[in-house]
Amino acid sequence: QVQLVESGGGLVQPGGSLRLSCAASGSIFRIYPMGWYRQTPGKQRELVASITAGGGTDYADSVRGRFTISRDNAKNTVFLQMNSLKPEDTAVYYCNRRPFVSAYWGQGTQVTVSS
Repeated sequence: QVQLVESGGGLVQPGGSLRLSCAASGSIFRIYPMGWYRQTPGKQRELVASITAGGGTDYADSVRGRFTISRDNAKNTVFLQMNSLKPEDTAVYYCNRRPFVSAYWGQGTQVTVSS
């Protein structure tokens, strides 16, 4: 059974940085594209960054140039480095396969950008 556990969120001032981590169980993790998604109250969950099994990346326009997704297949972990954070980045952040698998959603990690 696949389990995804996100961590690294917190409260940060505008312009600050955070690094999120997603630890995945299951040895097949390394063959799938993965993504970081975020959700705010009243809105649909949106994909902000994705990475292929080979390391190719893609980003939503709203975060391109500020966020960097990476993965360590040996450790079954996906990362999201977030720089130059803005108040509109405030959300719960989740990782999942891309496209996502509904059964894999974890608890997420809260990111709050506020002065």
